[in-house]
Amino acid sequence: MTEPILQVRNLSVSFPGKQVLNQVGFTLNRGRFLCILGENGVGKTTLIRVILNQLKPASGSVRFFPSRRAVRIGYVPQFRNIDADYPLSIKDFVSLNLAKFKWPWLTRKERASVHQLLIKTNLDKIRNRPLGKASGGEKQRAYLAQSLLDQPNLLILDESTASLDPVAKVELLDVVKWLNQSEQLSVIFITHDVPLARKYADDYLLLTPGHYQFGEIGELENPNLWGKRQHA
Repeated sequence: MTEPILQVRNLSVSFPGKQVLNQVGFTLNRGRFLCILGENGVGKTTLIRVILNQLKPASGSVRFFPSRRAVRIGYVPQFRNIDADYPLSIKDFVSLNLAKFKWPWLTRKERASVHQLLIKTNLDKIRNRPLGKASGGEKQRAYLAQSLLDQPNLLILDESTASLDPVAKVELLDVVKWLNQSEQLSVIFITHDVPLARKYADDYLLLTPGHYQFGEIGELENPNLWGKRQHA
């Protein structure tokens, strides 16, 4: 039986002089890969901020199952330019997510966790490379590995492929899809790239000004959907 991990109902968000989201609703089932599509300014990041409890909606609700406490969220940001002289190695950068440690060194268990994540994200062979010398795709996979240290069961990627070349996009999303399928990791991926959505997603949420569509990715028949204003 399919079980939800996240349910959004009748969600509306307004800013002074502008309504960003209008009565949006969808259910993300456990182990599904959801792509959120839409032009700039339609509320994609606003929706994520509400899900992360960084922003309060005007109305509506966000529910986690079985409870908010039971859902661990990993977050991969948009591409962030890192200076070429950034000194930390990829391995040490990934380990920064363990900054809540009590001691100035990693335990054996923590070192093993970092090592396994570097393998899963195809970074183990370059683990000692300074992050500043890494390619854009390698940097994003380092952010991905860092986000996985807390063993999330919901992963959110906020336009994380936007500045990557086509090969790097595929390398990143191949890893995410493998985790989605092998570990039943639920995924929310914000993107403008309809072909990427078709290739990797199970479901889609298309946001247009004041409206939305939600369904299985096979229903996304026409990539030129930005002009349609259908409320689902």
